[in-house]
Amino acid sequence: MNFPSVAIVILNYNGRSYLEKFLPSVFASTYPGKKIIVADNGSTDDSVLYLANNFKDAEIILLDKNYGFAGGYNKALSKVKSDYYILLNSDVEVMPNWIEPLIDLMESDKNIAACQPKILSYYNKNFFEHAGACGGWMDTLGYAFARGRIFDICEEDKGQYNSLTKVFWATGAALCIRSELFHELQGFDSHFFAHMEEIDLCWRLQRKGYSVYCCPSSVVYHVGGGTLPKTNSRKTFLNFRNNFIMLLKNFSFSEALWKVPLRVFLDWIFAFKSLLQKDMQSFLAVFKAHAGVLRWIFIQYKYQKLPAGKLKKLEGVYKGSLVWAFFISKKKHFSEIVKEKK
Repeated sequence: MNFPSVAIVILNYNGRSYLEKFLPSVFASTYPGKKIIVADNGSTDDSVLYLANNFKDAEIILLDKNYGFAGGYNKALSKVKSDYYILLNSDVEVMPNWIEPLIDLMESDKNIAACQPKILSYYNKNFFEHAGACGGWMDTLGYAFARGRIFDICEEDKGQYNSLTKVFWATGAALCIRSELFHELQGFDSHFFAHMEEIDLCWRLQRKGYSVYCCPSSVVYHVGGGTLPKTNSRKTFLNFRNNFIMLLKNFSFSEALWKVPLRVFLDWIFAFKSLLQKDMQSFLAVFKAHAGVLRWIFIQYKYQKLPAGKLKKLEGVYKGSLVWAFFISKKKHFSEIVKEKK
């Protein structure tokens, strides 16, 4: 039997401890057509030496500096030939048969561009993990959330989201994607550096007419926050800046006319709430992010030659306001906000 080729590509930056802890589980994967590649993003620790001495079957791609998640993967994958890419964070533990359900799904329908496994917390294995949970969604204003995770609240996994389903975005922590489509859409937006790049890519894939899925029969366990902790002001800056750039790239003109000013207002509310909580770093990060968006508009913005398509017509979109549902209506679980078809 011929198995499609799968390249599991792990982007590493000073992650020797994660490689030591989790790479053995990746090598224990049972899929016959796999190869394992570690792309080193200019690490300054002994990651590369450790790999060379302990995992001789791992291919190593050396990058000359840290290009971030987006740029690092773009550069690394330009050197990798395979039917499918699985982009896997270094802080992820996998089960032996985690690849087979993903590839079976992708092979069942050529219109499926990308998919993700169920993402559970490594430290609390009965709960979903922040980065993707059981498949990413988007609300009408461009706020990302997931089946099993709303803002920073992660639900307990009780099998409530075990259905195979289309979603808006698949997590970059364990992203399975057709290699030809990754390159056709020119991969991630390197300007993002890190955060939101996988959502932007999945949005563009949907605009091209492709589908994105969550495949809960595949399960992995993610540590999360390994590169930048949640409280890091750099992370706040990147999240706000990249989210806004993503919206400007993908909203139709009629959507942008009213949604962009509203999002600016909501960002400012968050900023001043942070100030009241004496979190000056988050307050400043929001305004630095908006300044970064303006720089991007005037210096780096390029028109995307993709079908316009309104957000509400895509899969995995909540047509209401997540902010309203969560903060005003006090709905903390995905199932309270989105009524999925059984």
